[in-house]
Amino acid sequence: MAHKTSGGSSDNNRDSNPQYLGVKLFGGEKAKTGSIIVRQRGSKFIPGSNVRKGKDDTLYAIKEGTVEFKNKRKTHFDGRALIRKEVSVM
Repeated sequence: MAHKTSGGSSDNNRDSNPQYLGVKLFGGEKAKTGSIIVRQRGSKFIPGSNVRKGKDDTLYAIKEGTVEFKNKRKTHFDGRALIRKEVSVM
């Protein structure tokens, strides 16, 4: 006879909470002061004018205006090109 009952489905009932990352305000939308534009891990989007980066890499507006996205090309010292999206509030 078995000394324990089978483990089964009670081991499978755990899951982590979602992180709710991504773009919160898209290009052309109005941003108020302090409103979150992008929630991200790392620097996929970089801050432009009137946008600051929080300690968890969140981009937020520091001035009221319209959100704008544009591609920013950055060159490494060895000549490799890296394209990042820059977020600005105008």
